[in-house]
Amino acid sequence: MVRSVSGILLLVCTFLCQAEPGHYKMGAGDLINISIYDEPDLSVEVRIGLSGQISFPLLGAVEVSGLSPKALEQKLTSGLKGPYLIDPSVTVSIVEYRPFYITGEVEKPGSYPFHPGLTVDKAITISGGFTERASKGSIFVMQDQLGSEEKKQKKEVELFNTIQPGDVLTVEQSFF
Repeated sequence: MVRSVSGILLLVCTFLCQAEPGHYKMGAGDLINISIYDEPDLSVEVRIGLSGQISFPLLGAVEVSGLSPKALEQKLTSGLKGPYLIDPSVTVSIVEYRPFYITGEVEKPGSYPFHPGLTVDKAITISGGFTERASKGSIFVMQDQLGSEEKKQKKEVELFNTIQPGDVLTVEQSFF
């Protein structure tokens, strides 16, 4: 009983931590909206480039890859405060997440738009479901580590696990 309760609590905590926008790390391909209160000329909607940077009025190139929306708000506020604005109020929101990818034994492998709360089974459904040869117990994910190639590693996942933007999901082939 204690093990099942602690397991459920761990699952809930994992889901909430991943779903909480403050923990999301932005990366290349994300479309973000930056609004500066009472400064419409400084408000922009921009897609993060492969370099992990955006071009922002008055500040030029700004590194955003690996930052949460809240951290980018703080970075832009400190950059604008003083030389350009007295007390800037910056809001950063995600308009469109970078896609996730699915390969292997699914009907329609490829890239698909990410939606918060996306699980492995939902991703497989989006890609047309399993093929006849799919091994439903052999599914792996390679998580997008935002530029750290040496940290990328394949790990086995279950159907109820959540995935993140940029992740590559692979459904292996069954031997029988």
